[in-house]
Amino acid sequence: MNPVITSISGWFASMMAGVIFVEYIFGWKGLGYVLVNALQNFDLPVVMGAVLVISIVFIIVNLIVDILYSWLDPRIRI
Repeated sequence: MNPVITSISGWFASMMAGVIFVEYIFGWKGLGYVLVNALQNFDLPVVMGAVLVISIVFIIVNLIVDILYSWLDPRIRI
C-alpha cells in the first residue's frame, strides 16, 4: 500500500500545481486566479500569502501521508 499512497500524494501535488493554470484559463475565481493577478500587478503580500497557503496545504498532505505509512505498515515508526 505504501507505493499507492505515495503516488496518490504525488498526484495531489500535481493537481495543486495545475489548478492555478486551470483557474486562470477559465476565469474561475479561486486562489490560483488571485495568485496570477497578484503576480501581474506586483502585489507581493498577496503572492506571499497565496504561496504560504499552498505550502501549508502541501505540508499537511505530506504529514497525513506519513501518518498513513505508519498506520498501514507497523515496521515504520514516526
